[in-house]
Amino acid sequence: MSVDTGAQVGLFTGRHVLAELEGVAPELLDDEQYLRDALNDALSASDATVCQMIAKRFDPQGVTVLALLSESHASMHTYPEDGSIFIDVFTCGHTAKPELAVQLLAEALKPTSQNVQTIQRGHDYAELVC
Repeated sequence: MSVDTGAQVGLFTGRHVLAELEGVAPELLDDEQYLRDALNDALSASDATVCQMIAKRFDPQGVTVLALLSESHASMHTYPEDGSIFIDVFTCGHTAKPELAVQLLAEALKPTSQNVQTIQRGHDYAELVC
């Protein structure tokens, strides 16, 4: 894809935010609808465009939620028996704010501890950001 300074979403650049939250209430981590709503709200507030969302509740416990974004993807994988969740938000371009999405999810889930890291991917187009 060619660089188009007017289309900040289509650039071969992005931020991949990986988070591990622990000490989350098990009932929240097993509530598929709550997790879907929390992810949708966090992504919308962070200027990501949700194209489709799917979720699967596992027996006897645990939920995976996947969001296909115009900017890339987001996922959550829960472990209610451990009070833990993995969160992964990757967005291309400079429009969406994946760090904000993860922050809002952490606020919704209220963990006692969190480990969050951001990985810069692709090319550095920082000079194009206003």
